[in-house]
Amino acid sequence: MGLFDTLRAEFIDIVEWTEPRQNEVLAYRFPRRGNEIKNGARLTVREGQAAVFVSEGELADVYPPGMHVLETRNMPVLSTLMGWKYGFSSPFKAEVYFISTRQWTDQKWGTQNPIILRDPEYGPVRVRGYGTYAFRVTDPGAFLRQLVATDPAFEVFEISNQMRNSIVARFSDVLGQAKTPILDLAGNYERIANLARERISPDLESMGLTLTQFYVENVSLPPEVEQAMDRRSQMGIVGDLNNYGRFQAAEAIRDAANNPGGIAGVGAGLGAGVGLANHMMSAVAAAPVNTRGLTASGSLDGPPPQLPVSTFFVAINNTQHGPFDVPTVMSRIRDGSVTRATLVWKQGMANWAGAESVDELRALFASVPPLLPI
Repeated sequence: MGLFDTLRAEFIDIVEWTEPRQNEVLAYRFPRRGNEIKNGARLTVREGQAAVFVSEGELADVYPPGMHVLETRNMPVLSTLMGWKYGFSSPFKAEVYFISTRQWTDQKWGTQNPIILRDPEYGPVRVRGYGTYAFRVTDPGAFLRQLVATDPAFEVFEISNQMRNSIVARFSDVLGQAKTPILDLAGNYERIANLARERISPDLESMGLTLTQFYVENVSLPPEVEQAMDRRSQMGIVGDLNNYGRFQAAEAIRDAANNPGGIAGVGAGLGAGVGLANHMMSAVAAAPVNTRGLTASGSLDGPPPQLPVSTFFVAINNTQHGPFDVPTVMSRIRDGSVTRATLVWKQGMANWAGAESVDELRALFASVPPLLPI
């Protein structure tokens, strides 16, 4: 330090610390040549601060916010440590640490490794959690002894890892003991956060800190598990998969009918024309109908979908079957599953009609006796 600085230090009688903007310093040691402070100096402690005096390595007096005159009568601990039985007017040596006691908000926490839980519905699952918290120094003396020591500028990042480790450890215990189902966690974040805060607070209090706020923003599952749950949700929304498959097949047939290449054209575009057409035909064949031409998905506003010529759909037990060619229909007539009154339909017909009323099938009943009169 130069001569000018030395002379200027001799005339300074104000001890204060003005925190710069965007500062993250929790504790700051007041710089003074030889740690000499004049008797009767003015100590200015602002709101959100505390001043701690250290003499020869021992914690002395702690001052709250306000303007303080540094004299023997209002420095009882330091006077005892220095052995001042009587008043004095010469400078004395002491280190002064300013401690920031304001609230430090928007601090992040999160689990680096997944927490393994036993869910009552899904069994063992791995989850991760993250959120924010806020803290402040409530015991400047303990904070200085436990953390600051002789650090001239103790910053937030120096304890952030320790605080995060403590938070994650206690949060894991609380989450495991809560036994809350995974699907119910979102509605219990506040309860879990309050329980975790109660468990975390004693760890921080031993260091002179208080956890003022603690929030759980999210508890998430691994991406592959979330995808599986999404598929399960989709299945629940779709409902009956058989009906959904029939609906999809009907939609595909409609699109194929509007395609210049028909079903084969769509199939060729997908690389599996014939197989796709057969699959769609089988799905439609199992769709239930009634005598008014209604399918399970609702009324047919227009004619049934386009099918090959000379094939018939047959309503057996109120369920649509087919398409059948004429020889197949003949075999069904012989085994009795198709009668004269059985409803049939083919391309070009406006609606379902009794088999005997269709010209191509009427001759098939020539060798079949009519029903016996009742």
